[in-house]
Amino acid sequence: MASEAAAVKVRRRAATPAPVRPRDAEKTKASILKAARDEFCEEGFNGARVDAIADRAKANKRLLYHYFGNKEALYQAVLLDAYQEIRRGERELRISQYDPVEAVDRIIRFTFRHFLANPWFPRLLSVENLQNAKFVKQIKDLDAIRSPIVGELQEIVKRGHAEGTFRTDVDPMQLYISIISLCYFYVSNMQTLSVVFGKDLSQFALIQDREAQAVQMVVDYLRTRR
Repeated sequence: MASEAAAVKVRRRAATPAPVRPRDAEKTKASILKAARDEFCEEGFNGARVDAIADRAKANKRLLYHYFGNKEALYQAVLLDAYQEIRRGERELRISQYDPVEAVDRIIRFTFRHFLANPWFPRLLSVENLQNAKFVKQIKDLDAIRSPIVGELQEIVKRGHAEGTFRTDVDPMQLYISIISLCYFYVSNMQTLSVVFGKDLSQFALIQDREAQAVQMVVDYLRTRR
């Protein structure tokens, strides 16, 4: 009897379908975006392959097309996600609460550290510049990729001038471009510069020196009487 009862339980378990594991759509999309970002940064837009992206993400290629449409749309999604990430960080700085010099200091250090922590970002921007900004132009919500820092810099410079600290003839857009340039170039060209100068520019001490110099150069410019 006991053996018959055990056999019945086994048959019942076999007849009961295994629970269907729910698909985590957001997790899958995030994996595809990360894999696509790596592929585009390493191979460029033209060299990147959808099959390779699917393999990197360990995702079905049909899901990739389902979520993103095609290679061009996926690349544009990667660009938008990259811009949105740095813009979120910029907004979280809340720099208006600081005095003008400290506010500028924080902007520069955040920008430099963002590039250092995400070296793929300068590479992705290089890929898009090789495309003559073709895909950035197609982003519908351009406000999502515009930096809030430009407007905040305008107010910071005004406050600095009112306090007798900063000069008056400062274009906030040009100032922001200068800040990006000082931070971007070191990271994007670190490997070649290390060879040219015979120094490993990824050393922590040299990175600290570069960050401090970027801050000093911008602050000294803003303090120059004009």
